[in-house]
Amino acid sequence: MTAQAREAAAGRKDVRIMPVIDAWMQHPTVRHLNHEMFASLRGWTGQQMVTEAPPVAATVAALSAADVEIGLAAAWYGPGGPLISNDEVAGFVAASGGRLRGVAGVDLTRPVAAVRELRRAVADLGFVALRIVPWLWGLPPTDRLYYPLYAACVELGIPFCTQVGHTGPLRPSETGRPIPYIDQVALDFPELTIVCGHIGYPWTTEMIAVADKHARVFIDTSAYTTRRYPAELVEYLRGRGRRKVLFGTNYPMITPERALEHLGSLGLDDEARELFLDGNARRVFAL
Repeated sequence: MTAQAREAAAGRKDVRIMPVIDAWMQHPTVRHLNHEMFASLRGWTGQQMVTEAPPVAATVAALSAADVEIGLAAAWYGPGGPLISNDEVAGFVAASGGRLRGVAGVDLTRPVAAVRELRRAVADLGFVALRIVPWLWGLPPTDRLYYPLYAACVELGIPFCTQVGHTGPLRPSETGRPIPYIDQVALDFPELTIVCGHIGYPWTTEMIAVADKHARVFIDTSAYTTRRYPAELVEYLRGRGRRKVLFGTNYPMITPERALEHLGSLGLDDEARELFLDGNARRVFAL
């Protein structure tokens, strides 16, 4: 391929020739879309307050537009109650024709009830992971309230998904530091699979170091389009980190089509691209 042809291909979205799995997304409810904590994100993206949530068919269509075979749709639980409940997610999954899989949420402040709810979500609803967003609770992943859930994730054989890096919402970012928090959890629970969403910027180098150090720690690229991936992550994805990075969007904040629009510019070889878009998530979440 000539240099001119490579340059033209770099901006094309049709360089994908394989299925895609979105490791971090959600089908929203009105409670979720309109929550005050997302006001800053609505300002950045131009999204407006809504009176009704989009149908599941709209989310499935957004996945299909970018060849996304499976979206891991998460529940959202916070101190004020569920913004997207596990049962609502189960309904979305049932209506998606196999395109969505459920990721559980729980009330972190009620540890015994939280473990019971996680077990129900996995055993009865068929969910494939647990996700907790630390800034939403104001508690880092090393807080003692998380630890019963980590043990339950290991017993259930599911990954723990969490957010790393700064917060888009106007909340403190400290809880998103990979070091010391993710590093310490991985030391305390070496059998726990941890998927760290949102790349970890501005601590991307820390996040890469933690993923290198711990066999069961992974990074997902949600909340970023391919053009905004930090250079150190792209280098990692091309080389030694090709089995450690998963594609994610944070839909509906970013659609899969927009997130992948400049995939070709990453310069991934065929193996790295397949692992990034599909293989790593399929292995990590046992899909």
